[in-house]
Amino acid sequence: MLAEDVLPTVPTTTAEALEFFDAAPAAEPEFMIGTWHGAELPTAHPMDGLLAASGWWGKQFLDAETVHPLLFPKDGGTALWALNPVLAFGGLGLATKIPLVRNLSLVQPISSLRPALRTKTPKARLRTTRYRGVDSATMIYDNLPINDVFRRVPDAPADTVIGAMDYRGAKRPYFFVLQRDDSLPVH
Repeated sequence: MLAEDVLPTVPTTTAEALEFFDAAPAAEPEFMIGTWHGAELPTAHPMDGLLAASGWWGKQFLDAETVHPLLFPKDGGTALWALNPVLAFGGLGLATKIPLVRNLSLVQPISSLRPALRTKTPKARLRTTRYRGVDSATMIYDNLPINDVFRRVPDAPADTVIGAMDYRGAKRPYFFVLQRDDSLPVH
């Protein structure tokens, strides 16, 4: 899935993405319950390309206390598994400073390391927070200074949200889109 597949108009700069995000209606936490397929929304952010290079598939919200922030495909894409975000974001600072990393496919190394990277326990919670003046559904990572804030995308196919990743030390948010897709089991 690509951002242009689900957004009526695709912002390409941080300013455009913020304008789109700010105009979108709030998402209630209950709306987020389910499994969501994700795509990056490139805005020349230092993280652009890293999720795609990793093979990231999306997120799962079972309830307010049970959230899997990083889902990856397994078994030829017929099922999903949850990756521990502490392990994934541990090298984020270095990865954003080496542009070549986002041009490499990390799918095979991540898949090979699945036994060490996977988690069966939730690694985030779902709450309502105020971000940019609007109360909206927010995924709060358990052990990382990261919040993903969601807004509903009007006029998009199916249930679609735009997410703004707000993390300590970032000068601007990292954007992505999610579209509801409960078709694959998570193991």
